[in-house]
Amino acid sequence: MSSTTQQRPLGLETNGINIISEDERKGTPRDLFWPWFAANISVLGLAYGAYVLGFGISFWQACVAGLIGIVVSFLLVGFIAVAGKRGSAPTLVLSRAAFGVQGNKLPALVSWILNVGWEIVLTVLATLATATVFSRLHWSSGDVTKVIAFLVITVLIVGSAALGFDTIMRLQTVITWVTGILTVIYFILVADKIHWSTVSALHSGSAEAVIGATVLVITGFGLGWVNTGADYSRYLPRRTSGGAVVWWTTFGASVAPVFLLGFGLLLAGSSTSLSTAINTDPIGALATILPTWFLVPFVIVAVLGLVGGAVLDIYSSGLTLLAAGLRVPRWSAALIDGVLMIIGTIYVVFFSSSFIGPFEGFLITLGVPIAAWCGVMLADIALRRAPYAEADLFSSAGRYGAVRWVPIALMVLGTVVGFGLVVNTDAGWLGWQGFLLGPVGLGGKTGAWEYANLGVIAALVIAFLGWLVLGRAAVRRQEALPTEPAGTPAGVSV
Repeated sequence: MSSTTQQRPLGLETNGINIISEDERKGTPRDLFWPWFAANISVLGLAYGAYVLGFGISFWQACVAGLIGIVVSFLLVGFIAVAGKRGSAPTLVLSRAAFGVQGNKLPALVSWILNVGWEIVLTVLATLATATVFSRLHWSSGDVTKVIAFLVITVLIVGSAALGFDTIMRLQTVITWVTGILTVIYFILVADKIHWSTVSALHSGSAEAVIGATVLVITGFGLGWVNTGADYSRYLPRRTSGGAVVWWTTFGASVAPVFLLGFGLLLAGSSTSLSTAINTDPIGALATILPTWFLVPFVIVAVLGLVGGAVLDIYSSGLTLLAAGLRVPRWSAALIDGVLMIIGTIYVVFFSSSFIGPFEGFLITLGVPIAAWCGVMLADIALRRAPYAEADLFSSAGRYGAVRWVPIALMVLGTVVGFGLVVNTDAGWLGWQGFLLGPVGLGGKTGAWEYANLGVIAALVIAFLGWLVLGRAAVRRQEALPTEPAGTPAGVSV
């Protein structure tokens, strides 16, 4: 299918991983506010209040950790979004400029696993929230309710992602308004559950605990989106201001989580029982403190917020699957991811007894390699002065080559060092992690730095500084070559 096929409003998107043609580029940076706000206004942000306080830190320490973690992590997403408007292609296609057309399959695979994991997490939460609220209303309970909720939510998520970009942008605008208004009402209704005297009495924690909480927020918010940053800016005209792209992406994604996490800290800090309940069923626990008449609106805000994030994830994971080499239409890739999402959700909802343990383990474990990839990608974007050579992004014989071993080595090195500096106690087969905490003098796997998750930051810094220094000459050689006429080779617009 041609990359110049016109997109019909709310129709099936025919573009895949191809370069977006000039006549299809549209919109302004302000349009980025809607998808990013809707994807991150999920009431899961409230639950992070309990997760952050679980590090044994005070309210004010948690506020600092949350603010830094949210804003800085989404700033990384904003920087990567700049590549989208420069190259008009999905994130994991533009990543080929650094890793090579074939070498890029490694980060594409990691990115795809991360996206599918988040799809499962968000669908699980939406299903559990609906079942909990229905049970409290005495409308239905048990596995039947979970199955029905799961089916409805799955159809909404997979259907929207399969239709594509225009449908998603329209849906996210609606989600933004509905969830924004209902979330404010939620704040008002549960404000009396906040006891400042209890919250302010929380004891301060160590510096290591604050760092660990900050890294958890980084991995739970922006770092989970860095591999999709360019997917929603690629339709913008190339003359668009890069600074405006960074601002609207960062602002749109950050503003809701900042308020949600802050309010969640107040709620979790006021009640030990609520904080404990959140670890098992985050959204359902937050519903238990509501008056009965608002439970239905709460289901709406909870499900829509989670759907908003899941739709972006499954859309981007489909693009990433194509970038990894699967040659099927874009909507088919979304359906494949939908099947995996269904399988994963069934396991967690019906066979797993805990949420927070596996969730934190998932975030930190995949956060390490994606942080390493992000470091290389950010450095590569910073080094480039000329536009991407479009045709060469799809040809191993082009200037970007088949495999570029230096960035791959940096990603692997960052990941190995990163795994050596994190500890995951929620999966026995990952017990080998944290092997560097002792040798580098950080107290070993049971020392003060056990849960500081330094490996995520280490992976990002190693890969970023490494490619910033070692990649300069390579990028200059690429950009010195003559550019072929713009266009995407036939057959890559799947």
